[in-house]
Amino acid sequence: MKTVPLEYFLLLSAVLFFIGMVGVVIRRNAIVIFMSIEMMLNAVNLTLIGFSAYLGDISGQILVLFVMAVAAAEAAVGLAIILALFRTRQTVYFDEVRLLRW
Repeated sequence: MKTVPLEYFLLLSAVLFFIGMVGVVIRRNAIVIFMSIEMMLNAVNLTLIGFSAYLGDISGQILVLFVMAVAAAEAAVGLAIILALFRTRQTVYFDEVRLLRW
């Protein structure tokens, strides 16, 4: 049975992580930043799965399940914060929000 080489997993993961990092740095919309962080998290999960398949060990895939569970909780809390921000400030752009400034 042929498997996908580890280099393909790592290359795709690096591209996804780079796109997510650019999205966090360049964009100012809270929802886009949130999606970019999730993309970076999925890139790390892809790396874990790639190394798990390469080494023939299932522990990396089990770790990915735990990371996905934490990511689901993080998504729920993050979307609730963004929704509360929109309700109070009528915007989701971080440039226009100054909650911690005097």
